[in-house]
Amino acid sequence: MTAAQIQQMIAQALPTATVVVEDPMNDNTHFRAVVVCPDFAGKSMVEQHRMVYAALGDAFSGPLHALQLRTSAK
Repeated sequence: MTAAQIQQMIAQALPTATVVVEDPMNDNTHFRAVVVCPDFAGKSMVEQHRMVYAALGDAFSGPLHALQLRTSAK
């Protein structure tokens, strides 16, 4: 899995979001993502992260091993 694929999955599920995904170790398994989405307004950090994880579906049971995640509404 690549950073671009993860970015696309999140962007498709959260179309109003600005998404940046990096692969700092260049190993295609450990990623860092920043997701800014107005839909996160009024939601707790846990709820925001759940929305992102839902967008990734079963990716964690396959090639995706770790995701450092920062989310905000603005």
